[in-house]
Amino acid sequence: MVAVIDNIETCGRLWQHLVGTATLFDLWEVRLCFHRHYRYRPLFIVPGGPSAPQGLLALSDIEDHGYWGCFPGETYHGKTWLEQNRIVAASPDVTEALLAGCPRPAHLRYLTAGSFPAAPANEAVDEIGYLFRPPDYNYSFDRYFECFSGKSRKKLQREMDALACGGLSFRHDDLRDADRVFEMNLASLGERSYFADGRFLESFRALVAFLHERGWLRVTTVLAGDRVAAVDIGAVYRNTYTVLAGGTDPALPGIAKVINFHHMDWACHQRFDLVDFLCGDFGWKERFHLTPRPLYQVRNDDAGADTASDRTEVLRGRA
Repeated sequence: MVAVIDNIETCGRLWQHLVGTATLFDLWEVRLCFHRHYRYRPLFIVPGGPSAPQGLLALSDIEDHGYWGCFPGETYHGKTWLEQNRIVAASPDVTEALLAGCPRPAHLRYLTAGSFPAAPANEAVDEIGYLFRPPDYNYSFDRYFECFSGKSRKKLQREMDALACGGLSFRHDDLRDADRVFEMNLASLGERSYFADGRFLESFRALVAFLHERGWLRVTTVLAGDRVAAVDIGAVYRNTYTVLAGGTDPALPGIAKVINFHHMDWACHQRFDLVDFLCGDFGWKERFHLTPRPLYQVRNDDAGADTASDRTEVLRGRA
């Protein structure tokens, strides 16, 4: 028996039972922040039915673009944003059956490696996520900084010192600065910003409110004198710090390095397991010796093939 369910309350119960709560993106409440504003029809495929589920493929009908994607189907320029999507299955046979039974056309993005019955092929890589692991450096930012070459360390230090001459300071968890992220991102990127889509903007505001309510929100602001130079929105959940979105002042090149190093230093002091900088490199994450983590995709037909992958550059507005 295979059940196909589109009632959102039943979908929620199944998700919470089968997906779990290991990561921030696993949380049903996080997914609902986006579903409530996009309102795409859910379609949850459940082998064994709700009473004896053997797996779950959680989809949304992304009707604006004519394909099925991972629930809740939040999109920017036709592609979804939420990471670490999962295909849940009791056995490899169930996984294969779910993939074979996936409606067409479909584009399932940012899938974890555990979503596949065997090691996924290289050609299935969607994008690379980047992690900073404080335990790898014995929770010492200085030890991490030593992994750069001597030439690179000197160059980075000169950049930091030049910016610091203007008088840099930090503040944290001022909720007014969360709105500055949206304003800075839109001012810098215009229609290329995720926040140019009102649905995404309101979804993200709902996410910020949820994280604040749970005590997981981390808003980091860099001030150059009295001027807001950079702001990042992040979340701390289960000893992982996820940097979700940000904005920088384009008149202050290099300020992104300041805020990123600040995240890493803080994570070392907090003894976090991970800092997740999400997918997309755009010239800095590999150079900063972050650990790559591929996420995968499944595609049938040509769903989403004509859309550009500007994900992190657009969201964070970082050079």
